[in-house]
Amino acid sequence: MESLVTANDVLFVLLGAIMVLAMHAGFAFLEVGTVRQKNQVNALVKIMVDFCVSTIAYFFIGYGIAYGIHFFNGAETLTVQNGYGLVKFFFLLTFAAAIPAIISGGIAERAKFNPQLAATFLIVGFIYPFFEGIAWNGHFGFQDWLKASFGANFHDFAGSVVVHAMGGWIALAAVLLLGARNGRYTKDGKLHAYPPSNIPFLALGAWILTVGWFGFNVMSAQAIQGISGLVAVNSLMALVGGTLAALVLGKNDPGFVHNGPLAGLVAVCAGSDVMHPLGALVTGSVAGALFVWAFTLTQNRLKIDDVLGVWPLHGLCGAWGGIAAGIFGSTAVGGLGGVSLMSQLLGTLVGVVIALLGGLLVYGLLRKLVGLRLDPEEEFDGADLSIHKIPAVSGD
Repeated sequence: MESLVTANDVLFVLLGAIMVLAMHAGFAFLEVGTVRQKNQVNALVKIMVDFCVSTIAYFFIGYGIAYGIHFFNGAETLTVQNGYGLVKFFFLLTFAAAIPAIISGGIAERAKFNPQLAATFLIVGFIYPFFEGIAWNGHFGFQDWLKASFGANFHDFAGSVVVHAMGGWIALAAVLLLGARNGRYTKDGKLHAYPPSNIPFLALGAWILTVGWFGFNVMSAQAIQGISGLVAVNSLMALVGGTLAALVLGKNDPGFVHNGPLAGLVAVCAGSDVMHPLGALVTGSVAGALFVWAFTLTQNRLKIDDVLGVWPLHGLCGAWGGIAAGIFGSTAVGGLGGVSLMSQLLGTLVGVVIALLGGLLVYGLLRKLVGLRLDPEEEFDGADLSIHKIPAVSGD
């Protein structure tokens, strides 16, 4: 009986890993549909190669930093419990690899290829697992201190802060160090619009991400006995709230509409296992509104050329999700309890600080040593021809 339970857990986590792996196609097509056609090939190649570099970095370095586990044993040892330890690594790797996939959308259209691969290795190998170990494996006594001081650990069930806020705030550092795309802003500061190149691809990317997210959230239980319909329905309600809020505030703009569910899902990750569905609906609605407001603010007023809006979507909505878990997870508003608003605030703050400082360190170092940007002529020609020597669409 025990072996059957273990085998079911392996299958459960493996299916979750496959669903989150499929989400990387969503990241790719969301970027392909948003960037100009001359940068579409680069978007596809980046997401694929970043995942592979992430695997190497996390397998050899990052997973050990976060959990103190390595794989330098014989296969006989690795296959204990039907290889559960291996599929758990696979599942958590897909989370880690989401960080460079998030960053990719912010730095699109003007970033060099090889320096970004180096940044991916450093981030997934060192920066991300440093905070992952603090939040999910109790490193440095931070969680123990929060529980002793405020009655509960920092709660992030599926990574609103650990994955999404980390990715978004690292991306902000990269975007600021890169600067805006050439021609994005005129000399008098006016915005030159670069509309999405392919709305169907953008929508396809959003749908792939939305469907895969149910593996991202539900399978974060990491054992079949821990599966919860509450997580599934909370994810559903959050995506609905995010979509409708983005529809209304974005005035029917399809870019906002298709990023709305992603904003809601980013925000609900942290508290999806403890919120009431109505709390999840509110959390998602606030996230959808936050994304529209913050994207417009960064592009128009702050002149931050974050191509896909990954800082508003993942950075800000992820931070909101960390805080929202402390609000809507409490029993006072119908949640299951076991959360503390103060612990959520402090845990979120620590994640944001580590991400921002880590991003400035990695991308600042690479900018000084090898440079981050394509030269103006390469940027004008587009990353597809400049880096990959082939356009996205070829004539007969």
